[in-house]
Amino acid sequence: MTEDEAAAALRQWGERAPDAVLLDGFHALKHALRFGADVPLAVTSDKAAALALAEALADDLTGTLAERLVEIPAEALRELVPRIHPTGVAALAVRRGRRANLDVLSRAPRKAPVVVLDNPRNLGNVGAVIRLAAGFGATGVVTTGDVDPWHPNAVRAGAGLHYATAVERLPLPELPPGPLYALDPEGDDIRSLTLPDDALIAFGSERHGISPELRERATRLVALPMRPQVSSYNLATSVAMALFHWGGPGPGLD
Repeated sequence: MTEDEAAAALRQWGERAPDAVLLDGFHALKHALRFGADVPLAVTSDKAAALALAEALADDLTGTLAERLVEIPAEALRELVPRIHPTGVAALAVRRGRRANLDVLSRAPRKAPVVVLDNPRNLGNVGAVIRLAAGFGATGVVTTGDVDPWHPNAVRAGAGLHYATAVERLPLPELPPGPLYALDPEGDDIRSLTLPDDALIAFGSERHGISPELRERATRLVALPMRPQVSSYNLATSVAMALFHWGGPGPGLD
């Protein structure tokens, strides 16, 4: 692919079907490739620097990146993406299919929990949770509400690890099967119980907590240990504590 063809393809990424995903930066591209993403286009403003970074941090991908990366001028890249990542790398990937995600989320028996984010509002938090879930080997991350967990800001915060776990938005009645453990200050101390591998572990927003509808569906309410007069942990910290209590990292996505 020529420099002009690459620039034209990247320019049109926002006009494509909803399955177009912008990978912002070297690390997002690295993770997407490692976990089997379909990446039809990858560009950089400095191919030599990108390949040097690959040799230092991801030598398993150096050959692949040498073949795929197309160098375009920094000025052209600046016009094509909302903000240039410090690594000077951007790529287009195909969003993981809904059917594939649902197959993973509903598979029985599950060997690792599913994280449920109940009506999250902050895309950066969603991406941070996806990174955590991928690292712990969770089966997936499901969000309820109107925020798309594949929004470019969430993908940016997730560093391409959306492809390392099943990430999907579902209405509350369509949550995957399994016992639902909902984090709530009024719940039982999480240290007093064992989270089963097939659990759904649900987290509400930092401001409002879990919704009444999710509370009604919960198999059990559980609480994280917290010093008196401290109002809450942030979302990513809460997810990390719960997954650590569960006991990951597990096998992750097949």
